Amino acid sequence: MRIGVDIMGGDFAPEVVIEGAVDSLAHLSADDELVLFGDEKSILTKLSELGTHPSRFRIVPTTEVIEMGDVPSKAFSQKPNSSIAIGFRALKLKGIDGFCSAGNTGAMLVGATYTVGVAPGVLRPALATLLPAVDGRNSVILDVGLNPDTKPEVLVQYGILGSIYAKYVLEIDNPRVRLLNIGEEESKGTTAVKAAYELMREHPGINFEGNIEANNLFREAMADVIVCDGFVGNVLLKQTEAFHHIYKERNFRDSFFDRLDFESIGGTPVVGINANVVIGHGISRRRAIMNMILQTMAVVHVNLAEKIREAIK
Repeated sequence: MRIGVDIMGGDFAPEVVIEGAVDSLAHLSADDELVLFGDEKSILTKLSELGTHPSRFRIVPTTEVIEMGDVPSKAFSQKPNSSIAIGFRALKLKGIDGFCSAGNTGAMLVGATYTVGVAPGVLRPALATLLPAVDGRNSVILDVGLNPDTKPEVLVQYGILGSIYAKYVLEIDNPRVRLLNIGEEESKGTTAVKAAYELMREHPGINFEGNIEANNLFREAMADVIVCDGFVGNVLLKQTEAFHHIYKERNFRDSFFDRLDFESIGGTPVVGINANVVIGHGISRRRAIMNMILQTMAVVHVNLAEKIREAIK
């Protein structure tokens, strides 16, 4: 498989991105290839410092950078020679099988939507990430930030998208789906959530188990797929990061709380588009970048984008 990496994306790029790419080499097979998009001089200089020969990668030189503070829609069109824009063109032309970046999230979403396109039949793509449970399992939750205000039928489709992710990436047969709500009763929640409950209960393609409250997340009772809108999901994600940061600051050591560290997950796949794309956290450092690349390899390995196209079609 050929994984494209935006070397210029992130608060600490390009140095830490190159370091993470070098670390990921230990996890590649002989048939895998990392394609680095970015400033060639910076890449070669850093590889020399790390004692890694450039032949271990394919390097695609770029001359522009979409900065973290750039307006996504304008930057993507005004900087056609940026690492993100060229990376997406390579993805569209099948020069790479997957693309990842810890750079400007908005620009990545613009590229995902307007370059490779939304999969036919998908109402709204979503950002999906993993939530660890105390019993060692992982669940997938979506959306965690792409669509803050979501219609009932979109929430229903998130249940389908999340089920496909859980089945092929987490290898869970017939994944259990729950709707994140303020109570387990079907009468609870916003108008959209209550309507989604009725639709999901009747949907033959979703193994729906009703609502789940936030105090049952991360526990044994947590379902395999958690559905919510992007506003709720993003708040939950940021709160999880905050708790991990507090534990780390106070020098607490616990294997479960270590799994809350975003660096151990690396990136968030964009589900519902015509290609495999993973977005990393802007503050990612070496370990997070390596895991972002490995996350991209995981979704490419199962060809998640194609599985979703087949299921929705």
